[in-house]
Amino acid sequence: MFRTALRNVLAHKARLLMTVLAVMLGVAFVSGTLVFADTLSNAFRNQSAKSYDDVAVAVTSYANPDDTKEEPGLSRKTLDKIAAVDGVEAAYGRVDGFAGVADPDGKLIGVGWSNKGSNFAPGKDGKDAAYTFTDGSGPVKDDQIALDKESAAKGEYQVGDRVRVATNGPVQEYTLSGVFTTEDGAVNAGGSLVLFDTAVAQKQYLKPGYFESATVTGAPGADDKKILDAVKPLLPDNAEAKTGQALADEQAEQIEQGLGNLKQVLLGFAGIALFVGIFLISNTFTMLVAQRTKEIALMRAVGASRKQITRSVLAEAAVVGLVASVIGFVLGIGLAVGLRSGMAAFEMKIPDGPLVLSATPVIAAISVGVLITMFAAWLPGRRAAKIPPVAAMNSVHAAATTKSLVVRNSIGTAITGLGAAGIVLGASTGGDDGRMYIGAGAFFALIGVIILIPLLSRPVIALVRPLLVGPFGVAGKLAGQNAVRNPRRTGATASALAIGLTLVTGLSVLGITVGTAIDKMTTDNIKADYMVSMANGGDLDQSALTALEKAKGVSAVSPQQSVYFQAGDEDYVSASAVTPGDIEQVLNVDVVSGNIDSLAEGRIAVAEKTAKSKGWKPGDSVSVTFNDEKKGTLKVGAVFKGSEFLSPVLVDTKVVNPHEVQPYIQQIFVKVDGGQSAANEQALINALGDNPAIKVMDQQDIRNEFGGAINTLLNIMYGLLAMALIIAVLGVVNTLAMSVFERQQEIGMLRAIGLDRRRVKRMVRLEAVVISVFGAVVGIGLGSFLGWAIGETIAEQIPGYRLVLPWDRIGIFLVLAGLVGVLAALWPARNAARLNMLNAIKAE
Repeated sequence: MFRTALRNVLAHKARLLMTVLAVMLGVAFVSGTLVFADTLSNAFRNQSAKSYDDVAVAVTSYANPDDTKEEPGLSRKTLDKIAAVDGVEAAYGRVDGFAGVADPDGKLIGVGWSNKGSNFAPGKDGKDAAYTFTDGSGPVKDDQIALDKESAAKGEYQVGDRVRVATNGPVQEYTLSGVFTTEDGAVNAGGSLVLFDTAVAQKQYLKPGYFESATVTGAPGADDKKILDAVKPLLPDNAEAKTGQALADEQAEQIEQGLGNLKQVLLGFAGIALFVGIFLISNTFTMLVAQRTKEIALMRAVGASRKQITRSVLAEAAVVGLVASVIGFVLGIGLAVGLRSGMAAFEMKIPDGPLVLSATPVIAAISVGVLITMFAAWLPGRRAAKIPPVAAMNSVHAAATTKSLVVRNSIGTAITGLGAAGIVLGASTGGDDGRMYIGAGAFFALIGVIILIPLLSRPVIALVRPLLVGPFGVAGKLAGQNAVRNPRRTGATASALAIGLTLVTGLSVLGITVGTAIDKMTTDNIKADYMVSMANGGDLDQSALTALEKAKGVSAVSPQQSVYFQAGDEDYVSASAVTPGDIEQVLNVDVVSGNIDSLAEGRIAVAEKTAKSKGWKPGDSVSVTFNDEKKGTLKVGAVFKGSEFLSPVLVDTKVVNPHEVQPYIQQIFVKVDGGQSAANEQALINALGDNPAIKVMDQQDIRNEFGGAINTLLNIMYGLLAMALIIAVLGVVNTLAMSVFERQQEIGMLRAIGLDRRRVKRMVRLEAVVISVFGAVVGIGLGSFLGWAIGETIAEQIPGYRLVLPWDRIGIFLVLAGLVGVLAALWPARNAARLNMLNAIKAE
């Protein structure tokens, strides 16, 4: 029986090609993901270990620089005590923060959030163990800096050049003293690293004479644990110390967790691709078994048992799965290399390291490929074993009985109803619990619809048939009939497309709806022409606000300054410090009661929800404790409707700034005379000193800032789901090819009575289009339902949330489904048209 299985595989190489492709693509995704994750994990782990190679002990301070009661970090005195510990070779104090470097065009080098500044901490030999200089030396003067090698190359800087550097304050120019290489994570994440002289870095990022952390190197032969035990008693209460090995292990664990999430996402999409492939594989084996009914009958007649027939089909599937898995694994290695290279497109630098090929991806690839193929082939094999020998010898295909169809449709209806109930329950429950119900309901609904698709195919395609007959005549009529001739085969083929488009449509509905709500929220709340913020998402310096207030053409400017104060004996209240009189011109402040102009009198405005919860109303006095622990009394001057762009309390900057060590300005909103224009934008950029680290965004940029990430995420999801859709297309090709093969005699008769080659091609193409569009309609309907349900679980968190059906994208999906049908039919239609009519008529 095994030899028979091998012979069948070799005898139907072309027919099994589509199955091999489907399994191969799914396995490639699985193995590629595992190899990619292992490679990245190994590279980052090695980098982490390397960065702590020379570190015996690392000390970190958790002091609050704004707290005047304690030291803001590790003092020089503490560092000297650590350096004097027995076994310590040197102790390097570290302080760091944001630093952005401008390229020759004035643009920021790097990705903003990973642009870092630190201090050069030379030892007795004048060298800093953390950095290896390839040119020049470290900065030892106030006007000197050093740059990492890649940033220097991007900026085309040489030692001795003047370099413009921005922190959160005004841009300053420094002389480049040296270029270095480093294992620092900021640089490896695609950012930049600027080294300042220690005194300069302390002044910018902390306070003179203090460090945020320290790295301690041990003398040759020294015991790291003994050094750690000796260092701990020397530290203030707000600092802790760990060995370099412990920190390297912690980082490795964090890397594993981070990559684990990425691995799960990619494996999820690989699972979808394999699930879609099951329908193609099952379809292929069903048709292959149907074409071998006489052969199976003969084997039964000479003594083969039902189990042997089933095992023969499964052995054939195992061989196909094994071949596809091996090819898929090789492709997966290529995919892993491609993913690693592709991360450069997101300006993410991956540490150098070898491609890791462990046993896990190999075993997973072969196991998944073989088991999936055998699982999909089991039902066709079981059906083949049940065909009576005499019926098979007479070529009487076993048609589905009325009883089997009733049972199938009843089960399908019950499962679909259960799934739909779960989805509706989840939508009404909301939150995380609701999404769990929806997830379970979606699974059952999808399975139920797949079971019911053969039943749905007849009425749905019957509605489409008149559209085919009118424009395309006989070819259209025959295509409509052929599409429902074998409902199970049509259903299985359409199911593959339906699954893919269910996910694509659900994501689209949810993404477009959320994006529209966020976009509306932005346009409804922001009146300003421009929003100014830091490229790294940090806080702006007070000097930026002052510069904008003085800029020519500015009619209104207000910061969105984040502050906190304690109201009475209650918890801290979040507030936005703003500019009275200007805030109403740059943001929409919808006043419910009181007068917003009272902000200028030192009063506060309170969001409606907060006012109700605390029982505040205009005229009430509120006892407050500010950040510096000084107490005061603030009166409520107005109550306004809550806004996503404002904290629950508004207060004049003049009221809170005397109590703040450093104002935390998140954004500055600006309105200018004449509105948005290139000239006005450039005027603001010039007023800010052409600072590369500060972003000046117009209203469209603001909308993209808040909603653009959703479109990016959607595009990534579309790309990942493309694998499943490609497999679905292969399923259509496979179905049509088998269908043409089975209908050779019929096509020959049609040709003999006058159906020319052109109309034969048209018939096959239209059949493919009908099947594809049918699957698309089912997928779009179910996907829209799921998109609505998931949206209901997050509706309360997004103001102005309203379901939006993206009709333009739905139309594109339907057109693409039709195009898929046309492309999938090219080869089968060509073969059908080229059949010799006499040979076809004689074919059995």
